[in-house]
Amino acid sequence: MKKTASLRWLRWVIVLVILPAVVYLCSISDRKYYLSALLVIAMTMAVFFLSFERRMPQARELALLAVMCALAVAARVIVPFPSFKPTMAVIILAGMAFGAERGFLCGAVTALVSNLFFSQGPWTPWQMMGYGMGGLLAGLACHAGILCRRPRTVGQLATLVVFGFVLIVVVVGPILDTSTYLTVSMKSAGTTAAGPIYLTGLLTANLPHAAATAVTLALFGRSLLDMLDRIQTKSGLLQD
Repeated sequence: MKKTASLRWLRWVIVLVILPAVVYLCSISDRKYYLSALLVIAMTMAVFFLSFERRMPQARELALLAVMCALAVAARVIVPFPSFKPTMAVIILAGMAFGAERGFLCGAVTALVSNLFFSQGPWTPWQMMGYGMGGLLAGLACHAGILCRRPRTVGQLATLVVFGFVLIVVVVGPILDTSTYLTVSMKSAGTTAAGPIYLTGLLTANLPHAAATAVTLALFGRSLLDMLDRIQTKSGLLQD
């Protein structure tokens, strides 16, 4: 029991303390974003495997999570609108279906892989952390009963939609805007104010992103969660 509690604390220290510190320190170092991205993936995988306190993950469990990552990547790459992407909706559903740690892993991997189609840069580790935090918080909200894993009523679905919208505006978007602030500040010798950058990010990127997430959850959230639940039940896969 004591070992289990220690592992849980270690997981949260990695996610909430060490990982953000690594991303920040690498972002203020010249062209260290590849190293930062690799470290984020390494720490995310460590948290993922630490979440299995009594058993190792099954191959079919990893395969199902990989499918969700691929779906999230496709949602970002295929949709042609710059900020109106349903990617975070898929990551939120992955966090709800598989748990907080898997949600974080899905978000981090999605950001890294999808940037192979766009471009890698100083923003990549921040996107990995932002998307990952979205999946993590969705998993925690579902575990706490804030979100229903199988929404049946209009109220439960509305809660999921509102959660997705607020998550982008309050958490994921500001994390990505911080990357923009640091990048612009470094280029302009720290003379750029943070306020205009965050306001511009809210109006041009975060609100459309939040709207896309909310619409996707409203239209497909219930059916995708039902499908994932059936697959997990038939395969004997349960959340830890």
